Amino acid sequence: MDATTPPTMKSRRRLGNWMPQKEAVAADFRRQIAAAARERSRDTPQVNVVRELARLVQGDTVLRMNLSRAIDEALHAGFELSYGNIDELMTIVDYLTTYAPPFNASVPIATPLNLVLDWPMCMPSGYAVFRDPAFNAQLRNVLSYWCGFLSGPHSRTHLTTQAPHGWFSEQAQETMHLDDYLCERSQPHWGFASWNDFFTRRLREGTRPVDEPSNAAVIVNACEASPYDVSEHCELHDRFWIKSQPYSLREILAGTERSVAERFVGGSVYQGYLSAFNYHRWHAPIAGTVREAYNVDGTYYSEIEGEGTDARGLNDSQGYTTAVAARAVMLIEADEAALGLVACVFVGMAEVSSCRIVALPGQHVDKGEELGFFQYGGSTYCLIFQPNVIRTFEPRPPYRDDVPALKVNSRLALASL
Repeated sequence: MDATTPPTMKSRRRLGNWMPQKEAVAADFRRQIAAAARERSRDTPQVNVVRELARLVQGDTVLRMNLSRAIDEALHAGFELSYGNIDELMTIVDYLTTYAPPFNASVPIATPLNLVLDWPMCMPSGYAVFRDPAFNAQLRNVLSYWCGFLSGPHSRTHLTTQAPHGWFSEQAQETMHLDDYLCERSQPHWGFASWNDFFTRRLREGTRPVDEPSNAAVIVNACEASPYDVSEHCELHDRFWIKSQPYSLREILAGTERSVAERFVGGSVYQGYLSAFNYHRWHAPIAGTVREAYNVDGTYYSEIEGEGTDARGLNDSQGYTTAVAARAVMLIEADEAALGLVACVFVGMAEVSSCRIVALPGQHVDKGEELGFFQYGGSTYCLIFQPNVIRTFEPRPPYRDDVPALKVNSRLALASL
């Protein structure tokens, strides 16, 4: 890229340190990954799930046409992909199924497959591909296979103290505040059995105290996340696909009865986004009884056209993803009747799409008690409240991109009791 390169080609708006801001850095990563993938493919056959994905795309005329066009459109726009056709893309996807991300504080690349697909998915022909149900079903199989690798011992390549890429190096310890977490430093890999075991690490007791646990008016952060948006007077159905990304309750809460979603009409939605370096478990924002807890299958790399090539992309289609991405939905009936029903929606995005629920329907949870976790990170989450419940959020919107993550179990809002 030179000085004449349009700004939208030099950088993308990134939230949460999942991917680099500068396109030149992203292009360099794609070159390195493509070279390693080609080398590996010479003597290693593709895994079955990737072959099945390739077979699906090549066997579906419309999918093959649209994905080929999306690649061509990205290349024609001047982006360096390091692949020029579907077969070359599948070689890279196959390589990434046994890839363990290294630590890099200055150039974070925690979602490598997202970075590989970055530009084709926001090209005119790419939108339909990444919303296709069959394509997403097979992508889920690929990501599940990768998740299996990340849950095994061979994923611990970078769980070392060796700089610059070790997750226990001095810089990593400072960046991630690793003293806050449970670990066994005297053991190999600090006692972690796998990459996912490390990524879903638990906090030391007392490091995230619950703010006023006996005061029902205090609602706490369910995730360690930076504030993204607050929306009032939400509607049952709204045009979540437009640039402003309004919240559409019926789509977000897909899987529950319409009458349940209707209880939130006119209410408030708070959304926060997680960082690659933060804590990835979810906690109850209130005390109450879990009424429903379920997973919603969705898309993995779909983004809103209104964001597309204006340098924001999937990582800033945050509101849109609440309606279309793979997610876990939990409905908690508060002990305090005035709080009513609270919806907690934990949204996976791209390869960070494994949402694991641990608090089941019928179970009572105290404020601050664990509800579940994201495997291999997490993307974004939202809390939905019924009308006239919330008096104020802390901090109050609007929010800047550089707002630090709010500590889990710390005060998020005050209710009108």
